[in-house]
Amino acid sequence: MNKIKQIILFGIAVLMCSCQSKPMELSAEAVSVPLGGNTYVTAGKESAKVSTDGIKSWTGTDAVLSAWFKTSQPGDLNLFLKGKAADGPSTVKVTFGGKSFTVKVTEAEETVIPVGKVSVTEPGYIRVDLQGEKKEGAQFANISELLIDGPAAQEPLYFVRNFEPYWGMRGPSVHMKYTLPEESVEYFYNEITVPEGEDKIGSYFMTNGFGEGYCGIQANSDTERRVLFSVWSPFETDDPKAIPEDHRIKLLAQGKDVHIGEFGNEGSGGQSYLKYPWKAGQTYRVITRVHPDGKGNTAYYAWFFAPEEGEWRLIAGFLRPQTNVWYTGAHSFLENFMPGQGYLERSVHFGNQWARTAKGEWKELIEGMFTYDATARAGVRQDYAGGVEDNMFFLRNGGFFNDNTEFKSVFTRQSNGTAPDVDVTTLPLK
Repeated sequence: MNKIKQIILFGIAVLMCSCQSKPMELSAEAVSVPLGGNTYVTAGKESAKVSTDGIKSWTGTDAVLSAWFKTSQPGDLNLFLKGKAADGPSTVKVTFGGKSFTVKVTEAEETVIPVGKVSVTEPGYIRVDLQGEKKEGAQFANISELLIDGPAAQEPLYFVRNFEPYWGMRGPSVHMKYTLPEESVEYFYNEITVPEGEDKIGSYFMTNGFGEGYCGIQANSDTERRVLFSVWSPFETDDPKAIPEDHRIKLLAQGKDVHIGEFGNEGSGGQSYLKYPWKAGQTYRVITRVHPDGKGNTAYYAWFFAPEEGEWRLIAGFLRPQTNVWYTGAHSFLENFMPGQGYLERSVHFGNQWARTAKGEWKELIEGMFTYDATARAGVRQDYAGGVEDNMFFLRNGGFFNDNTEFKSVFTRQSNGTAPDVDVTTLPLK
């Protein structure tokens, strides 16, 4: 009887061993998703850092590090981490596809660590969250890559690779270019509303663009917001100090409390800004003027109307040398200028666009063309959109949403038929 029991128990043990799942093995077709350029510290920002090499200085359990990539196929998705122990073994919770897995990182040399498998029912963005649970040293693991394979990891996949991580982290910039009348245009009028909750820090809601610069509003920090107006120099350089004197932007007029300076990095020229606590959900009005001075130069002005003040105020006036143009390239754009904020969604509405011709006639602008920047064109980010909503043009980016708008899509809003109630000859010049 005892022998029979032993045989039965042995058989059960063999059956249990044969039924246990095999450890995941990384296939030769696995795709590497570098954490540098695709990962943000979405919680506990002081407790971890992300560099181009991956996660570093990960000290606190409050830190959540979130990476995104976009799939185009449904099916099973296997996830692995590539990394090493920072200064001792640690335990990390990995959450993706609605499941959480716990992995141990023990090796001092970089190695591949299996995480788990999920089923992707619909193609789109996948978010992977990493959060430290336990550690023996001062830091959690140094993780450099995600590795994915399985049917859902088939190309095309969309994430930052073979592309500058800085721009990938910022996310795509999106633009709406308005169709101007064929005759010479001197003034462009636009209205801007940032919906409540969409005023993320690092956002530039550019309202009135032209061929040689732009004007709009920024969310610079928790305590500071600006109205910005910039004009590029005709001398192409990223170093303002390299501009010859006869190519420098000259100041013509300066509004009250407006700061005047120079800018670089993305072209160079004259910059002005007013610190102003604009509010989400409120509509603001902007007028920009471009006109030749008859001496081979062109003058540029910008005015801002805040309903809280009830009057137009000058931002600045600049003179651009060696330029003889009227208003060209009327457009708006939306961008994030802080790489660490590129995982947040933002949107903006622009309404009631009008152009005033050099002959003094107001013409309504009801057509806009949607475009985007090199980050979107490279396919490393797919979270961009634009169109018409509530009879206003809108732009949207960031946040890794799945729908997007085709490049050079043309949209038309309904005509309002009422020209702006403003006498441009009385706009302040100081």
